[in-house]
Amino acid sequence: MEIPPFFSLEASHRQPERPHGARKHKNLCENAKTDITTHRMPEDHDSDKVWDEYDWERFLQQQDIKTERYMELLEKYIDDPNRDQIIAKEMGWSHLLDTEEPDWGDFFADEEEEDDDESLAEGEGEQNSESFEFHPLYQASFALTLWVDQLFEELGEAQHHPAAIRLATHSAVASSKLAAALSDDDVDELGMTIAYLKRALKAITIAMEASLQFGRSVRLPLEKRNQLRRRLFHVRDGIIQLMGEYRDEWRRRFEK
Repeated sequence: MEIPPFFSLEASHRQPERPHGARKHKNLCENAKTDITTHRMPEDHDSDKVWDEYDWERFLQQQDIKTERYMELLEKYIDDPNRDQIIAKEMGWSHLLDTEEPDWGDFFADEEEEDDDESLAEGEGEQNSESFEFHPLYQASFALTLWVDQLFEELGEAQHHPAAIRLATHSAVASSKLAAALSDDDVDELGMTIAYLKRALKAITIAMEASLQFGRSVRLPLEKRNQLRRRLFHVRDGIIQLMGEYRDEWRRRFEK
């Protein structure tokens, strides 16, 4: 399978025209609690300051802590009939305690737009959420996850090796971080895009390390081993290239 070259920054969010009659692509992250849902600026964001990648990373780390805490509570109280109320209290979501069924979607999705702007907002959101699926780097990353899954199906029991699990898991994580990075082209959020690209780079680096460990434990055919290496390096190099382009754009816009 030949993987297309990457777009330049100028074209990285341009959605190609869909051929007449072609089936609309499904949003792969639809209805999922993914990183894409955190794209809205935090409520305490200073509107006069454009956040850089380090500001966004600190914010994302805070969200990671909240998410981990929520998952711990969910696992602890999963069988409790008052689970939702208990979790809301533990998380400090006091405004949900007076309701019978807390609306957890408020914490994993963007706030609703005003009624008179709703239709326009939905149309723009649909276009943005789909645009990352057309980006060659995301396509290469997603193709990697499918290829790894197929490889492990062919290998049978070897797919349960700890290194194999890490390889598959972090390949998928890299793909999800790229989806988050590429799903919004707001110039004021270039810092957020770079922060997500850094997380994608970390994930694909862990996947590369896991592939080396897996290769030492399981004898892969030479062709498969070379394909895996090429795909991993292709995604990693693409992330590094894109990060450089976004950082150049950041400096051009905000460091004058």
